[in-house]
Amino acid sequence: MASADQTLSPLYATYARADLRFERGEGVWLETQDGRRFLDFGGGVAVNSLGHAHPHLVEALKSQAEKLWHVSNLYEIPGQARLAQRLVEASFADRAFFTNSGAEALECAIKTARRWHYVNGRPERFTILTFEGAFHGRTLATIAAGGQKKYLEGFGPKVEGFEQLPFGDIEAVKAAIGPQTAAILIEPIQGEGGIRVVPAEFLRALRALCDEHGLLLVFDEVQTGVGRTGRFYAYENSGVEPDILASAKGIGGGFPLGVCLATEDAARGMTGGTHGSTYGGNPLAMAVGNAVLDVVLEEGFLTHVRDMALLFRQSLEGLKDRYPDVIEEIRGEGLLLGIKARVPNADLLMSMRDKGLLGVPAGDNVVRLLPPLIVSAQEVREGMARLESALAALSVSGAAIARDDAA
Repeated sequence: MASADQTLSPLYATYARADLRFERGEGVWLETQDGRRFLDFGGGVAVNSLGHAHPHLVEALKSQAEKLWHVSNLYEIPGQARLAQRLVEASFADRAFFTNSGAEALECAIKTARRWHYVNGRPERFTILTFEGAFHGRTLATIAAGGQKKYLEGFGPKVEGFEQLPFGDIEAVKAAIGPQTAAILIEPIQGEGGIRVVPAEFLRALRALCDEHGLLLVFDEVQTGVGRTGRFYAYENSGVEPDILASAKGIGGGFPLGVCLATEDAARGMTGGTHGSTYGGNPLAMAVGNAVLDVVLEEGFLTHVRDMALLFRQSLEGLKDRYPDVIEEIRGEGLLLGIKARVPNADLLMSMRDKGLLGVPAGDNVVRLLPPLIVSAQEVREGMARLESALAALSVSGAAIARDDAA
């Protein structure tokens, strides 16, 4: 029964929301109901890969909406075959399973890895090795995979079959591999964990261990994929190919869409009836996903991302030198960048919002900067000017520098 107190929201109280109500967006800009404009360097947490109201995505969605929304996977969906073919041609994979979210893509990846051992006569192999600081989603299985206490608390016994290891410790990985080990799951860059880049040599060592022990290597590229790091998928930066990969966020450009990609061998156990999704891969999602790839896979697009990333990184490093009492470290690759702050990251985010710039919090006292991949050099410079104003408002040394410049 509804409360008599009409000030209470009917929503679950699970979000600490900023008091901002956006009404429209265009490109890298958002506008509130009361007309304030913000430069969106949060990108819906790396989701709005092509910005807001991208005309090609809008047209694809409108055109499909006028024809067919949903039929379920009881029938052939031509857009699935097209999007899957384009994804496998652009990646290591041979097979694709479409989902509605990153967590669902990870669930599919976990099941795919366990099922592979089952059909190969090793049903006892079900444990997946993961790493401290990881975030893989909020389902019961994916919070167990991430292993972070703040997400596990209060939800009963932790789902078994996951073991967390120290970040970057290859000797710990070697020691943990046993007769029940099925796979190793890792983010090439930890997003929620604080934009911590996994060294390429560590990923190469994981690949070698998987090959040696008959394990599957699973990459969580929900946040790093579809151009975010300047490559179509981040694994390309290391030269290490996984057996299974979970992708979401940017692949839908704002429309709920995820996909689990796998090699032919890794996917061999996922036969009829072993997995499914009512909404996964519906015609609307496929129309938008194909439209996103039209842009991201266009010649020169990822070069643009790398160029903007270089400008962005250089600008941030300059700000670090200018405001050392606010910025401790700049992290990340491509347009997946983080500021490890010396002040509370909530304070930095608030100061940024006061200057009309949006970012995203992360662990380890980091502020994530995740602009749309279409960001221009002028918009990067505008964002850095706003960020500098935000830093100056928090900085003692910055105030002194400003006085020296004025003198």
